Amino acid sequence: MSHSTVPRSRPEADETDKSPAASGKAAGSGEGRSSGRLSLRTRFRRDRVLLLMTLPAVVLILVFNYVPILGNVVAFQDYDPYISDNGVVSILHSPWVGLENFQRLFEDPDFWAAVRNTLVLFFLQLVLYFPIPIGLALLINSVVRPRVRAVSQAILYLPHFFSWVLVIAVFQQLFGGAGILSQLLRQHGYDGIDIMTDPETFKFLITAQSVWKDAGWGIIVFLAALASVNPDLYEAAAMDGANRWRRMWHVTLPALRPVIALLLVLRVGDALTVGFEQILLQRDAVGPGASEVLDTFVWWNGVRNQDFGYAAAAGLIKGVISLGLVLVANKVAHLMGEQGVYKK
Repeated sequence: MSHSTVPRSRPEADETDKSPAASGKAAGSGEGRSSGRLSLRTRFRRDRVLLLMTLPAVVLILVFNYVPILGNVVAFQDYDPYISDNGVVSILHSPWVGLENFQRLFEDPDFWAAVRNTLVLFFLQLVLYFPIPIGLALLINSVVRPRVRAVSQAILYLPHFFSWVLVIAVFQQLFGGAGILSQLLRQHGYDGIDIMTDPETFKFLITAQSVWKDAGWGIIVFLAALASVNPDLYEAAAMDGANRWRRMWHVTLPALRPVIALLLVLRVGDALTVGFEQILLQRDAVGPGASEVLDTFVWWNGVRNQDFGYAAAAGLIKGVISLGLVLVANKVAHLMGEQGVYKK
């Protein structure tokens, strides 16, 4: 009888079955369990370098974003900053008025006009502005030559570095009463136009300025998302007979969906902030009836009229509504199967 056919005893067989792979797996699982129970002190020592790197950013956020939230208390006061040179002392000694500022706000027709203008501009920019960076990113991504792609991206991104003063000056030279468009119309026997001072077209003018200035930034975000798409997916789709449009619909757009959902949530959260500096610079040209939004309403009543409690109440309402919009939009993103700003 050969040696290979000799039956082994049960203890010997059990000992032989304990292979290095099995023992390694057991050890690894034990290590995984222990690593999941690290103490706070151990994790702090392990990640202390990363924590120190993020500390300056955390301090800046606390000082400039969270500490000023305490100043919202003036929305319930008849705040007078001239009581003392110290702002904290002025808050402590200003008389309390309760909800009087909010009552005045809800009865003010100018406030509701500002809310209406803000929502109109937001929906208009959401419909006209938000899809444009996606379309331009898809167009640039389809360019074969890298040099042409790089030059196109640089040209579209350049206006992002311009100040709003320069952007409005450029549009004034193009669409103002003495601009290029008006001069061309006069040369051909037509009446000149002045889009920059027309209240009826102001909302479209604001949207066009935002697209020209900030579309390049959105293009970079979407191009970065497109760069992470596996090229094998395009090859597999082409082998299945999908043309360029079908590949874009079934491969490219699904890859962009998480980024689109995230930016859409952030955009909705920023719905009531439609460009303070941009609109303030053009407010006198078209009048407050067409240009007044919540940010300029707060500035005009708080800084110009020095009714600080009233302006703070308007700003507080804006912040609460913006927070609610973020939560609702993030919930919609979760229902769509995306992560949104934070996980479920």
